[in-house]
Amino acid sequence: MKKAMIFLLFLLPFSLTACTGTDDKTAASTSNAAGQVNKLTAESFQKLIWNYKTNPNEWTYLGDQPSIIDFYADWCRPCKMVAPIMDELAKEYDGKVRIYKINTDEQRELAKLFNINSIPAVLFIPKGGKPQMSVGAMQKQSYVDMIRTVLNVK
Repeated sequence: MKKAMIFLLFLLPFSLTACTGTDDKTAASTSNAAGQVNKLTAESFQKLIWNYKTNPNEWTYLGDQPSIIDFYADWCRPCKMVAPIMDELAKEYDGKVRIYKINTDEQRELAKLFNINSIPAVLFIPKGGKPQMSVGAMQKQSYVDMIRTVLNVK
């Protein structure tokens, strides 16, 4: 019994790391891997998109190319319909647009920052100018149209 408790106490920190997403795999998923949708946390968002803690009153986009951020939740059926579209767009616009996703259940601070009340919500961030939000699932062509008009990417 004592050996079992020691074993469990030894495993507890590793299982907590896996549950909180602080392992190396999660850290890698927040990088800018080409041609795929990358997951953002509050920390990576502040490094890659906008440091709202340092500069809370003024939008200052930090990215080097236009971006799209898909706010979603794992339980959301319309979000599950949008996810493969975002995967396709990430491949099609590789090198022109960065596509990210934010889990609103895990990143409540970011969801609150953007007043996300309905999902899916997709934020289009042009290289210059202010971001624009689209709420609700759309067909792929609608996202392509937004990329062309809002992000000015052909």
